[in-house]
Amino acid sequence: MEIRSVQMTGGSSYIITLPKNWIKSSNIKKNDQIGLLSQSDGTLLITPKIDREQTQKIKEFDSTKITNQDFLLRRLIGAYISGFNSIKITSSTRMSPMVKMTVRNFTQTTIGQEIVEETDTYIIVKDLINPSEMPFNRTIKRMHIIVRGMYEDIITSLERNDKKLAEDVLARDNEIDRLHWLVARQHNIILQNVSLAEKMNITIELATTSFLISRIIERIGDHIIRIAKNTISIPNNEIEKKLKEKIRITSKLAIDIFDKSIISFLRKDVQLANKNIDSVLELESICKDLNKLTLNQKADITLSLGYVIDSIQRIGEYSGDISESVINHFIGEES
Repeated sequence: MEIRSVQMTGGSSYIITLPKNWIKSSNIKKNDQIGLLSQSDGTLLITPKIDREQTQKIKEFDSTKITNQDFLLRRLIGAYISGFNSIKITSSTRMSPMVKMTVRNFTQTTIGQEIVEETDTYIIVKDLINPSEMPFNRTIKRMHIIVRGMYEDIITSLERNDKKLAEDVLARDNEIDRLHWLVARQHNIILQNVSLAEKMNITIELATTSFLISRIIERIGDHIIRIAKNTISIPNNEIEKKLKEKIRITSKLAIDIFDKSIISFLRKDVQLANKNIDSVLELESICKDLNKLTLNQKADITLSLGYVIDSIQRIGEYSGDISESVINHFIGEES
């Protein structure tokens, strides 16, 4: 850290000199303008990027060195989440159908990525979304709606022995991943370009909290998929009607906890978040008693229902984690 003394000029203006090395590396000339951004922690950000545009970052992959299709897809997703604007996939020879298929799969499973140029030896994928046009709150709301719909459908599927509805729930899993990757990408871009946070009217701390909540929602989605897979494995009409009713009541409590956790985040309501955490203890107790009732079923059904009940409990517990994140972040904003 360099220490500089604040000086006064003209009797009313305060001035401070800037490091010469930084001036040279940023290619700043006489009479150039620089931006000053006041941060929430009292620090002052000085940046030559006064247009607030996102820094152009390009990532290039040589596909001839990546023979595994899954590994190539993971690398592409990693570049997307890291915040690269353009991704170029090259090949020293004619590009293989496997690589082309993987790239198209990547553009279909991510938001805003499009192939803008393609030849026999390279493909260029470019991000067409302006991060400031996709606020975190909107994405979190969308994730909440999708997960809630999946959860309600899978519980209905369990009650009605509707295997097709359960399979439909499985097909919706990718949508949650796409939205979570978008939040992760925007979070990384903001960390690299703080001026974008001001443009989006969000602090870096809130961006980080949004990312954590998005990750938790994605895990809740994973547990819904787990419920769906176990629902499909249970033979038709093999669950007692009384047990189904108790599972429905328990699942209602879990989804209520999830709803309130998201509401507390969107409304910045620390009191609601705190009350919601107390509900998790009630859910855990009910799930414990519910597990005992499944022991009267056949062994394979008891096992599947055990996984279902465990996931219902985990959904409530993850929702409690969201409420804790709300308290941890917004407690400093209370009057």
